Amino acid sequence: MLFRSWLEEQRLVELAAKPDSVFNRPHSPIYGPADAKVRIVEFLDPACETCRAFYPLVKDIVDSHRGRVQLVVRYTPFHAGADTAVAVMEAARVQGLFWPVTQRLLRDQSTWGADHNPRPDLIWDVVDGTGLNLRKAREDAASASVRGRVEQDLADAKALGVTRTPGFFVNGRPLKRFGADELKELVSDEVDRAYEIGRAHV
Repeated sequence: MLFRSWLEEQRLVELAAKPDSVFNRPHSPIYGPADAKVRIVEFLDPACETCRAFYPLVKDIVDSHRGRVQLVVRYTPFHAGADTAVAVMEAARVQGLFWPVTQRLLRDQSTWGADHNPRPDLIWDVVDGTGLNLRKAREDAASASVRGRVEQDLADAKALGVTRTPGFFVNGRPLKRFGADELKELVSDEVDRAYEIGRAHV
């Protein structure tokens, strides 16, 4: 079983290195330098409370590694109402406003995405004031191209066995035990590996 698990992880690592794979799609928003050798891929649901809690932590991990780590966000709207939110996030990405809009949606998650009473109709009020052209964003959010990108992310999540959010992979390696410290450790290990830190020619 351990051997099969190792083989599967190696397959995922190889997939993660490819420019277009279940880990890497051209539309995916990226935070951090494009040439970073370590890539955190996060399958995120904006209605997920744990995703909201981890959002500042993940950004801090990227910032603290000073150019060596990047974050790639994938859309996984598992919760009720989240499909509207991710369509708005993708429409915001088209306008170059993905991060401020995502931050606003996560900050005000309890307004529109409460588990017991989701109100996706309030999302447009929530993102008003972020600089988003709301008329264009509404058109884009309802478009077949945006819907197709979200469906692609959901299909990739399914292929990778992601059933809950947030789901993390670091250079293809899955976060096997979920937790903040575990994620930090996995990223640090990959930074050491990718940049040969602590080896003969530092």
